[in-house]
Amino acid sequence: MIYILAASETNPLMNHRRHFLILVMLGSACFLSADILAQQARIIKFGDLQKILDTHSEQIQVINFWATWCAPCVKELPLLEKLNAKKNLNAKITLINLDYADKLDKVNAFIARKNIRSEVLLLDEIDYNSWIDKVDKSWSGAIPATLIFNPKTGKRTFLEKELNDGELEELISKLN
Repeated sequence: MIYILAASETNPLMNHRRHFLILVMLGSACFLSADILAQQARIIKFGDLQKILDTHSEQIQVINFWATWCAPCVKELPLLEKLNAKKNLNAKITLINLDYADKLDKVNAFIARKNIRSEVLLLDEIDYNSWIDKVDKSWSGAIPATLIFNPKTGKRTFLEKELNDGELEELISKLN
């Protein structure tokens, strides 16, 4: 809550105190707003990911599998973020983090530090062999990996490598 206090002509010291109080309140409000708006990863199970894979959306779906400890994954995140920022893009980007669920605080700190705006979901499924074939039969389990699919047409592309600048836009355009 922000209060605006009227200045007192009779007591200049009160004016300074009021100005200081207003600045403190404004600073606190800004700090709290930044904290509230910070992106946070949400922990999911494979069933939740399956719902995304089975979506009936009008948009192309881009599902990127990554981890904070994977250098090529971290290197390609700015490309995904740049693409996500495009207003006329007919695609939804979802970042599926594969760090362990007990590392959620580390993942959230990473998201804040890198200013990631795309949706981040932390997949809490440590038995990778039980679900990677359900994402794509050709997937060996290596990351980074990206699944791009058009829910309307059923067309899909799976990449088990680091994306290059422009590559994802081209793949999305082919699936449109």
